Amino acid sequence: MDVRLFDYPLPPERIAQEPAAHRDSARLLLLPRDHGPLRHHVFKDLPDLLKAGDLLVLNDTRVVPARLQGRRPSGGQVEIFLLPGTEEQGEAPAVKQWERDCFLRASRRPRPGESLLLPAGATARVLVDHGDGRARLLFTGQPPARLLAEHGSVPLPPYIKRKAGDPRAAQDKVRYQTVFARREGAVAAPTAGLHFTQALLDRLDAGGVETAWVTLHVGPGTFQPVTAPHAEDHRLDPEQFVLPPATAAAVAATRARGGRVIACGTTVVRTLESRSNPEGVVSPGAGLCELFILPGYRFKVVDGLLTNFHLPCSSLLMLVSAMGGRERVLDSYREAIAAGYRFYSYGDAMFMAPPPTRAA
Repeated sequence: MDVRLFDYPLPPERIAQEPAAHRDSARLLLLPRDHGPLRHHVFKDLPDLLKAGDLLVLNDTRVVPARLQGRRPSGGQVEIFLLPGTEEQGEAPAVKQWERDCFLRASRRPRPGESLLLPAGATARVLVDHGDGRARLLFTGQPPARLLAEHGSVPLPPYIKRKAGDPRAAQDKVRYQTVFARREGAVAAPTAGLHFTQALLDRLDAGGVETAWVTLHVGPGTFQPVTAPHAEDHRLDPEQFVLPPATAAAVAATRARGGRVIACGTTVVRTLESRSNPEGVVSPGAGLCELFILPGYRFKVVDGLLTNFHLPCSSLLMLVSAMGGRERVLDSYREAIAAGYRFYSYGDAMFMAPPPTRAA
């Protein structure tokens, strides 16, 4: 499948540089999966678009402040972007030496054996250069959670521009995190979840919409364009997930009563679908998720999807196209651009809505 089939032109001004004034005031484009017409809403309308008996599944991962500023002994600046790891979770306070794969950005790339100076007297020595912008570093002097909490910054994606001293940086610490984020480990936000408020969740609950949770620690590879000429040749970076027994049971109960399973975000889709059998039975578990969904995929569990607007030629756009149809999704993107929707992580949302009754 030619990756260029998933390309589309996006004016730079449509890339959101900050979130909507209020989380649930973002716009919401309704794309019915039964091929009904597109409809324009705001995100706070969601309780009117779901129904009692539906199950909304959310990703409760929490973004860690994974961007560190370091320097060479000679004074040159180096930006270190830590990739997902497990050291922050339940670490022993005495842990002061640990390894992590990272992206490095510098005017001259650090070589294996070179040591970098970090805040609070910590250092990072380059162990291996992977050759794709990534390197394996050995950190010494500070436990990871403390180093990141005290000296790390929000790992915004590169299309959100911030200069030193940008007053929006303080807002990013709050708004590039969902209100239900609980389990640390992600280096990118599950962006569809950024639109929820607690009040909106309460309204959904009052309307009979049930809620369940998965954890998938989002990595930066999720949002990167597919660079292979053919989509089938692309491989997603593995991402850690947990699917609790309560969520598997909630999915089974929803399906048994004819309710609809609504995924909030592509991370939830991939987690649920990776743990389902051909009959749509979901098994609890934990591990690494590498599922890459392309058009032609048969969804076994997920009936509807809340999602943001995604980058051209990205694995996320391919997943959305698998659910909604490539041409129809790209047509909806063109309409969203013409209507002034805001794109990507801080942008507006789309609801790929299933029919009112779940198909047998």
